[in-house]
Amino acid sequence: MKSESGRMKGDLKERTKEFALNIIALYSQLPKRREAQVLGDQLLRSGTSVGAHFREAQRAKSNPDFISKIEGRMQELEETAYWLELLEGASLCRRDQLEPLTNEAYQLMAIFVTIVRKTKALSQTLSTQRWGLQVHQAHARGG
Repeated sequence: MKSESGRMKGDLKERTKEFALNIIALYSQLPKRREAQVLGDQLLRSGTSVGAHFREAQRAKSNPDFISKIEGRMQELEETAYWLELLEGASLCRRDQLEPLTNEAYQLMAIFVTIVRKTKALSQTLSTQRWGLQVHQAHARGG
């Protein structure tokens, strides 16, 4: 679903919220060992911030601001995937526990890449159209 500005909302808003809830659920199941808790804290921060920042991006003041905010979410998702890899690599979680979260992180990244590309293309098209209109108006005035 798209808002009047053409920006995604609805499904992605729910999806990022569900992702955060799944990160919280995983965090609550981590061993109480120090290393698990340190990695878990990092995972919790990055994984739960994706949805919050996506909502913030929906209120961006311009397309460049929107793009910047979405690209920041992609960084958070990449960081989340990294912490998930470390949890598995350190044998603190089983692969089958982490795989759905890792897959979702990469799927969300792919969605955000598509959103950024389409927004940049739209911005470029609008910019070109404005430039063409300005040239046309200048010629019409005899300039």
